[in-house]
Amino acid sequence: MFISVLELFKIGIGPSSSHTLGPMVAANDFIDHIKELKLNASSTEDLFIRCTLKGSLAFTGKGHSTDRAVALGLNGHLPASLVDKNIEDLVKQIWDSDQICIGKNLNISFHPDNHIIFDKGEPLPEHPNGMIFEIIGSDNKIYLSETYFSIGGGFINTMAEINQLQAPLKMESSASCKYPFDSANAMLKMAVGDNISIAQMKRINELEHLTESELNNGMDKIWQAMQTCIERGLEGDGLLPGGLSIPRRAKDLYQDIKNNPEKANINDWLCAYAMAVNEENAAGNMVVTAPTNGAAGVIPAVLYYFVTHEQGTKEQVREFLLTASAVGGLIKHRSSISGAEVGCQGEVGSAAAMAAAGLCAIRGGIPQQVENAAEIALEHHLGMTCDPVNGLVQVPCIERNGFGAIKAYTAASLALRGSGDHFMPLDNCIEAMKQTGLEMSHKYKETALGGLAVSITEC
Repeated sequence: MFISVLELFKIGIGPSSSHTLGPMVAANDFIDHIKELKLNASSTEDLFIRCTLKGSLAFTGKGHSTDRAVALGLNGHLPASLVDKNIEDLVKQIWDSDQICIGKNLNISFHPDNHIIFDKGEPLPEHPNGMIFEIIGSDNKIYLSETYFSIGGGFINTMAEINQLQAPLKMESSASCKYPFDSANAMLKMAVGDNISIAQMKRINELEHLTESELNNGMDKIWQAMQTCIERGLEGDGLLPGGLSIPRRAKDLYQDIKNNPEKANINDWLCAYAMAVNEENAAGNMVVTAPTNGAAGVIPAVLYYFVTHEQGTKEQVREFLLTASAVGGLIKHRSSISGAEVGCQGEVGSAAAMAAAGLCAIRGGIPQQVENAAEIALEHHLGMTCDPVNGLVQVPCIERNGFGAIKAYTAASLALRGSGDHFMPLDNCIEAMKQTGLEMSHKYKETALGGLAVSITEC
């Protein structure tokens, strides 16, 4: 299998990769299908677009701004193009309108409040994040219908695609790659056999699809976006949107650490950096899926700490991202990074495993130690539920990213102090995560129906 580092890490907006980015991409794709119908203006007078959200998208879609994402996507917007735009103004314009302009002279009726349906009945069996887009006439005739699934990290599948795959993930064929590993075991055998690092193997595979310049520039752009997100978050204050009245804390934490450095430790720094990112995400601002929005703070925090406090270089940043993406690709291929599918173990757990692997590598770890670091980090997130209060990516998500960064740092340190030999292989840990997710109640998989989400006493 092959999934590019530039696909696993994507620049977009908050608050959720599966509930915001994925639905926006799906809605935009549906518009492309409408264009292929080549409808004329007179034939669309009585037509309207309807989007039915199923499963987790229905239960926590309001808190994750899924309706806004769908409306933006149907109006031609994509996540990366919104980074520097005033989203509130765009959303107001869409809600004040009653039509979608498709092409130069084609308008189809669309009222977001009436035509986006949060269906809290049975989810679609293929995946808990389902969406059904339709063009419907006044006689209730369906002129076009497409079903999409948001499978985590901003990736989507259609019904046809998801039924063709063993795991719900579109990836490039590995046939053209020199190192076509689809398991951690295969990855290690290739690395040891050719006396090559995981990052070097990943780079060689990437260069089958990209030029050296495209790859390096792409990774540098990702890292710049991660840094920008941290630095904006460290300056942000006020209450986060959504109704919980949660105040931003990263700025005050950061200022306190700087003012009292003798009392600070690495945990404080990591939490400040990770929370800064996830407060930006909760506010709907620019983040990088790493590998998801809900877990967007872990990898930037660990890497930012290394670069800022330990004078990491540009080449080490690239090595980190390549190593992390190799591990993230394995987890995505062999299990899932979707909180709606396997709980938060698939989001923050995956991010911690990726960060641990990357940090271990740039600190001189051999491939066996890198694999061990990833396994340690993932193992200690197994069983973690996704139970956001009020369906918002705030409690416990923001603090959880800080703890994920701490676990990643600790896992890398432990692995580097060992030989690389260890009892539990990463492949087995990934499989355990998958099975745990399959057996986990839907109440704890991003539906806000259990756990912390229902533990708030109303006064």
